[in-house]
Amino acid sequence: MTYEEIVTRTKELISVGDFSEAKGHIAVQVNIIGEGEGAFYIEISDGTVAVAPYEYYDRDCIFIVSGKDFLKICEGSLNPVMAFTVGKLKVEGSIEKALAFSDMINSVREKAEKAEKMQKKIAKKK
Repeated sequence: MTYEEIVTRTKELISVGDFSEAKGHIAVQVNIIGEGEGAFYIEISDGTVAVAPYEYYDRDCIFIVSGKDFLKICEGSLNPVMAFTVGKLKVEGSIEKALAFSDMINSVREKAEKAEKMQKKIAKKK
């Protein structure tokens, strides 16, 4: 997987979420190691989210992770705390902000999954 594919897939996964309830500001730089190596950032600020292929110097923390594992985290198939515990994810900077970011991503993903299930139930009843 290339760097561009990782950034594009991250944008797709993140942008479908509803961050309107997210308060405050969190900026995470993601340093991809191994295949698709490169850096990009994700910024959540008062209900909006941005993903861009640049380093972010005013970041709260840096995630150092393989592209494959980061996408698994975004998809929900790899728990970020577990990834950190087993050494697949390294965090530099504010652990508190990293956990808050993880919680926001998980919450948005869970809401999207519930909404999708509801839509399927409604479609099935018709």
